[in-house]
Amino acid sequence: MPFGTRITPEGVRFRLWAPGCERVMLHIEEGAAVGRMMMPSGDGWFELLVDGAGAGTPYRFEVNDGLRVPDPASRFNPDDVHGASVVVDPTAFAWRDTAWKGRPWEEAVVYELHVGTFSPSGTFAGVIERLDYLVDLGVTAIELMPVADFPGVHNWGYDGVLLFAPDSRYGTPDDLKALVQSAHDKGLMVLLDVVYNHFGPEGNYLHVYARKFFSERHHTLWGAAINFDGSGSRTVRDFFIHNALYWLQEYHFDGLRLDAVHAIIDDSARHILTELAERVHAEIGSERAVHLILENDANEAHHLGQGGYTAQWNDDIHHALHVLATGEADGYYGDYADAPLVHLGRCLTEGFAYQGQASAYHEGESRGEPSGHLPLQAFVAFVQNHDQVGNRAFGERLTQLAPESALRAVAAVLLLAPSVPMLFMGEEFGARTPFQFFCDFGGELRDAVTQGRRREFRKFARFADPAAQAAIPDPNRPETFLASRLDWSEAGAGALDQYRGLLKLRRETIVPRLRLIEPGSAAFEVVAGVLRVRWGLHDGASLQLTAHLSQEPLGEVALEGEVIFATSDAAAAGVLGPWSVVWTLAAAETQA
Repeated sequence: MPFGTRITPEGVRFRLWAPGCERVMLHIEEGAAVGRMMMPSGDGWFELLVDGAGAGTPYRFEVNDGLRVPDPASRFNPDDVHGASVVVDPTAFAWRDTAWKGRPWEEAVVYELHVGTFSPSGTFAGVIERLDYLVDLGVTAIELMPVADFPGVHNWGYDGVLLFAPDSRYGTPDDLKALVQSAHDKGLMVLLDVVYNHFGPEGNYLHVYARKFFSERHHTLWGAAINFDGSGSRTVRDFFIHNALYWLQEYHFDGLRLDAVHAIIDDSARHILTELAERVHAEIGSERAVHLILENDANEAHHLGQGGYTAQWNDDIHHALHVLATGEADGYYGDYADAPLVHLGRCLTEGFAYQGQASAYHEGESRGEPSGHLPLQAFVAFVQNHDQVGNRAFGERLTQLAPESALRAVAAVLLLAPSVPMLFMGEEFGARTPFQFFCDFGGELRDAVTQGRRREFRKFARFADPAAQAAIPDPNRPETFLASRLDWSEAGAGALDQYRGLLKLRRETIVPRLRLIEPGSAAFEVVAGVLRVRWGLHDGASLQLTAHLSQEPLGEVALEGEVIFATSDAAAAGVLGPWSVVWTLAAAETQA
């Protein structure tokens, strides 16, 4: 890795890209700290080999004659983002997963979790303690919200500024490696959420000595965009490509989920997303299965497929199911409220609901690209995630917004459909603890974030009054973070039994048939409030869904094939009451 430190037989080589500096000093911050002049090596790089330094050596760089900053490629910063970085030996951890080759993507059942609120300890070790529970549930992959070092004691993770350093609140680098190792021991993949569209607003010193990290032409909602296509962008591109390789190779992660790539602006002939995927696949090759997943509000399908990205989060299916379960129709839900069953049917058969159609929420602009040619496993489906829960004013989960019968029906659709299902921590047992937006900024930024959070909701009628805005939880208060921790005493029977049963059925009956689905064979129709979906299989058989996702009573319908799941005995007989879901397998028609 060209960034950060490298331990050699002669000592530690320190490197920093500081094109905005004429000189850089290295400070080894132990004992009688003395600054050492680093040597320029061309193109804005400075480096120095220090004998006597090794694993555990604390250090910072002095830039602009006095400001001491951590290493932007620090592997560990135990005293937070303003403190000293520490040299880490990347070869010290004793891996025992050499036989692990990953898992095929069609087997994926993803469980998204936030390390700080998932367990009572809020640590990597706390996640390890729950791995057997997740295996028993039927999960095959855990996805960690970002763990890169962020400012303060609690944060969602999307304000990371030291992108190579696991946050010390969660544990050491070896603690994170132990989590990945333990998961592999139990047959679980581990995916990591990474943020390549911006740096957090506190603790990012790159603008002081490496302004070329930021674009002078492109802007995002966080300010100046990352410079992927201007002067100096080759080094910037390498920084993020090596970050992806670092997590996959040094930590043995099984995949990465790239956050909000619609905010990555790159006018280069070869987009950074394309180059990153090519480099990852070239470096890792056929050694093991590695999956790259996107979040992309633009519904761009061209990144998905062979040699590129394995899958993308599908907000469309969430929005359609949410409208059906809750009746909410404000904000972006308005784009789905006119015909939610149609939008759901399109998601279940073609991937995206919006494939170039005009979006009223986006002021009439077209949204999306055709996606029906892609395998349905290229879309990650969910009814809850950190965004859709946490970006509500009070962080309410679906358990507070929809009746239990609706939740059970929605789960039956989600967990058995061909797309890859994802759960948000606690969803499987009907957790009632909120997941609120929380952070821990200092100085003037603290109050600015609190007030900005409350202003976000002014466009909603119930928050037009300043008093109503003031009731929105302050993200910087410790109580907001503590309220978001899972209450494991809620993890009893009921919803948990249903999720376990559905995931067992998925594993035994659905997954073996996913590769048999004929491309382009899926079709749906909505008749008299009933959604019918059919996926054709290679042998002429078909997987079929019949769903009545409404509180209104219906009546009797004809079912085709063997019932493999029904929300009730009556539904299994074709009598559809409120919130009825039936899955069937129909054999190929017998030829005369």
